[in-house]
Amino acid sequence: MSAESNDDESGTVEGDTTLAALSHASALVASVLGPVLFLVLADDDDQLVKENAKNSLNFQIVMFIAFLVSGILTIVVIGLLLIPIFAIIDLVLVLIATVKANNGEVYEYPYTPSII
Repeated sequence: MSAESNDDESGTVEGDTTLAALSHASALVASVLGPVLFLVLADDDDQLVKENAKNSLNFQIVMFIAFLVSGILTIVVIGLLLIPIFAIIDLVLVLIATVKANNGEVYEYPYTPSII
């Protein structure tokens, strides 16, 4: 569990990089519940974990909605094509976010609104 120093040029933030990375990786196992757990358990002064957990939670909410819509669209067959595409997008972006968070960066998922 290492801590990174503030560095404005590379976008790193001080905090526990291991917990920040796990806040993203936990979404692969427990979609929305993993990031919520890390958001609740994060120290009050650990901005790195809190920001990464919020971003991960926002993305998982968007992915949940995408999977829900895809599930409904299976009635007209297009959903069968969308579900694997969304699964691959989810996996790739979560892995990228995990690596970035482990480097001490706050990763913001593309095209994800700030819900939380």
